[in-house]
Amino acid sequence: MAGQTNDYSKRSHFQPEYAGNGGGSKRRNADEENEPRGIGPEDTVYRYLCHVKRIGSIIGRGGEIVKQLRSDSKANIRICDAVPGCEERVVMIYSSSEETNPIGDGDDELVSPAHDALFRVHDKVVADELPADEDFEEQTHVVTVRMLVASDQIGCVIGKGGQVIQTIRSETHAQIRVLSNDHLPPCALGSDELLQIVGEPSVVRKALSNVAYRLHDNPSRSQHLLLSSVSNMNPRNYSSRRDDGSAREFSLRLVCPVGNIGGVIGKGGGVIKQIRQESGASIKVDSSAAEGDECIIFISTKEFIEDPSPTINAALRLQSRCSEKTERESGDSVITTRFLVPSSQVGCLIGKGGAIISGMRNATRASIRILSKENLPKVAYEDEEMVQITGSLDVASNAFSQVLLRLRANIFEREGAALAFLPVLPYISMPVDKYGNRDGQPHNRGYSSYMVGYSPTDLSVNDRRRDTKGLRH
Repeated sequence: MAGQTNDYSKRSHFQPEYAGNGGGSKRRNADEENEPRGIGPEDTVYRYLCHVKRIGSIIGRGGEIVKQLRSDSKANIRICDAVPGCEERVVMIYSSSEETNPIGDGDDELVSPAHDALFRVHDKVVADELPADEDFEEQTHVVTVRMLVASDQIGCVIGKGGQVIQTIRSETHAQIRVLSNDHLPPCALGSDELLQIVGEPSVVRKALSNVAYRLHDNPSRSQHLLLSSVSNMNPRNYSSRRDDGSAREFSLRLVCPVGNIGGVIGKGGGVIKQIRQESGASIKVDSSAAEGDECIIFISTKEFIEDPSPTINAALRLQSRCSEKTERESGDSVITTRFLVPSSQVGCLIGKGGAIISGMRNATRASIRILSKENLPKVAYEDEEMVQITGSLDVASNAFSQVLLRLRANIFEREGAALAFLPVLPYISMPVDKYGNRDGQPHNRGYSSYMVGYSPTDLSVNDRRRDTKGLRH
């Protein structure tokens, strides 16, 4: 198209370890690609919404266009199945986060294959949408871009106090908004947010580029579960038809220092009300049972295994507020998170011979301990044991999410699930300023602090019987 800022005429010769175009499995339809690899925790992922009337501009006859887009960008492009009653389809684009693709002629800047593919897809859709006598130079037509973004990732676009999204508006002159949950399409997951950009083609393109860089630098903690969540999702408009008998109560008892309660509740109850609203979980502060310096924060929800967990969502949001904060001799700050687990469930965290807990320690670099009965707080029940996680905020959060996922899977008794073991997230350091402007400096990629629950549809529970020898401290 004439007038485009970047025409993507250059082609990268980089061949990723998993090209995303091979494999021997049979395709379900012409617009789907065989995907020999899943989405990794460090990958770059975008979910672009395309109106069903425009989807042909991406697929092409016999899938020719989408095949070419995959080949040119070296990214995985999956066009998700249509959801009944939904006017949009999700175009899921993902790749390694390694920046290998040039973004235009004569431009030395490189982007990830997914970033490259996102704009190839976007340009196809906009070209199909523009009137025949108009191009990017004329700028009289208004286009709309809609993307699904994980709740734990949207913070990098909004910024503290909305500073980042306001900056994008000011710099690009685009109308960019995060719409309320009432506007989520049926193809969205329960933990998604809907991002919308409106404006003239070049304006929208500039804003989309800004958003794409920020999502690249702040991957979602739950993105490694996206493919299984989409494959097994119950459309949002069908959720009311599910059998309540398959739901389970998933609850958690966080041990909170009494001195932290003010931060948990907030002025006028503002903090706890917001977390309840955003997570959908029931959260109760049981200060009446407080003995000594500790009390209980009780979180619970009736959940379906295929849905994201409101309990985990709320727990991750509350973690930093309920944890003890200390400083090491090196000057590094660490947090210690404590919570109570029924003795009958501790085995799923330990595993045979301590294999599970050792694996989580190695993968997250956190200290994860099952404390001895002598160290139980007075607020604990007789049939409970206390799990303690210590590490820097990102390390402890990673470990906390792993433990909670295992406890939740244990509740649903997921023997015989697709995977033989729970996927463990690797350690990734948090950037010091994850909302900073992209200024050409090396990128620090880290998880967004807007953490949310996971949808562990591909989790299984093994080695429920614990071998406690040598594992208690």
